Amino acid sequence: MTTAQDASHTGESSPDASQATATGTSTRLYSPDLAPTKKEGRNWSGYSVFTLWANDVHSLGNYAFALGLFALGLGVWDILAAFLLASLFLFGLLTLSGYMGSKTGVPFPVMSRIAFGVKGAQLPAMIRGGVAIAWFGIQTYLAATVLSALLKALIPSLASWEQTSVLGLSALGWVSFLGLWVIQVLIVSFGMDAIRKYVELAAPAVLITMLALAVWMFAKADMSIAMDAGNAFTGADRWLHILQAAALWVVIYGTFVLNFCDFTRSAKSNRSINIGNLVGIPVNMLFFAGIVVVLSGAQFKLDGRVVTSASDIVQTIPNTFLLVLASLALIVLTVAVNLMANFVAPVYTLVNLFPRKLNFRRAGVVSASIGLVILPWNLYNNPVVVNYFLGGLGALLGPVFGIVMADYWLIRKTRVHVPHLYTEHPEATYAYRKGINPRAVGAFVPAAAVAVVIALVPAFKGISGFSWFIGALLAALLFVVLPGRPGVPEEDVDGEDIAVPSV
Repeated sequence: MTTAQDASHTGESSPDASQATATGTSTRLYSPDLAPTKKEGRNWSGYSVFTLWANDVHSLGNYAFALGLFALGLGVWDILAAFLLASLFLFGLLTLSGYMGSKTGVPFPVMSRIAFGVKGAQLPAMIRGGVAIAWFGIQTYLAATVLSALLKALIPSLASWEQTSVLGLSALGWVSFLGLWVIQVLIVSFGMDAIRKYVELAAPAVLITMLALAVWMFAKADMSIAMDAGNAFTGADRWLHILQAAALWVVIYGTFVLNFCDFTRSAKSNRSINIGNLVGIPVNMLFFAGIVVVLSGAQFKLDGRVVTSASDIVQTIPNTFLLVLASLALIVLTVAVNLMANFVAPVYTLVNLFPRKLNFRRAGVVSASIGLVILPWNLYNNPVVVNYFLGGLGALLGPVFGIVMADYWLIRKTRVHVPHLYTEHPEATYAYRKGINPRAVGAFVPAAAVAVVIALVPAFKGISGFSWFIGALLAALLFVVLPGRPGVPEEDVDGEDIAVPSV
């Protein structure tokens, strides 16, 4: 095959910089960062996948959610049951999603082109990226609060820096936030391999720290814990709340099940995905749940207080040296979570929007800058914004997932013509109608409307926790039954020999 770069050396005509010729690659759809990962360049092992989950599961936000279950009336066994159910379900979803990335080698914005079309894919990519940018800022703010508390413990005079406020954040808060912001931008500037290495190094420290914290609390409570907070649910109501807790945990990972291919595109094999997911999801999530019930049950036994954050417990450690180590571990953890869950997705979204202007590094700076200028501490401290804006965007992820999965597994039966994901030729597999698949749009709009209504309208509060599932199932069903051009290739074609366009 003669590529565009070859043509420039042989005297043959090369593709126009803004248009695809014949079925050639278009510069509006291609960049080196969006190109399929070649087999020889894949370096994510089973341990790499495991450490991704080892960090992400133990995030401060997840601890706040899980510890809150104890306050809501779920007992120790209820919390363990909820996480067991959720982890088994997530293991299945994430394994299916991971296989897609391993086979095609493409990131999520490109993967979305299969179902939504080469232009229609911008919609799901922007939804996923928009949610991630907001949470990047919020998670950085949460890590900054831990750093500020640590700095005050080491240098008490810094407490005076909290007496002045600029744009809703104290001077000490700004120093902590900007310091962590710069560190994350620097790591991302070195690409996905730097993120992998950071995550692999952070995971053992995080797991050891959280286990040590749980053991310390257990010993402090005389080797026993309260089994509930005195307001435990019973009967059918108990099982309903267990199922709702499990569903909400799955919803938390509704973002990751979409763009897991951003990571598994670099997986060495499906076996790496299987091993990493098995240890990282069911095993690690039950380990997480065990730590949660010990922390919450021990604290309640000690003083009748329901703790709502792991950082609250860390700050009660009487030994300054151990306090510093635990606080640093939480900061390292939050940075790792941000890099994986809230940085990679918007970076690929921005590169997909502007492939000729942005690369991974520049898109990382743009994404982080947006996460800063939205003043995320104000978002986090405004329940209306978090519940309605981020909750509404989150509800849209279910329908996107349902369409992508139904298209790949049920309609196409895993057959993908990877080079056609990068061409605008009207006869290409994923051209559909002017680059947009009407079938996907027809399934997404009503399913998304239903999911958002269920998630946000108070009348549906009883089933709001299931909005992601309802949206995903409804969208998948509509996508399968609606008429439309299937665009199924006769056989698989990988992306090893994609023609690189000249610029």
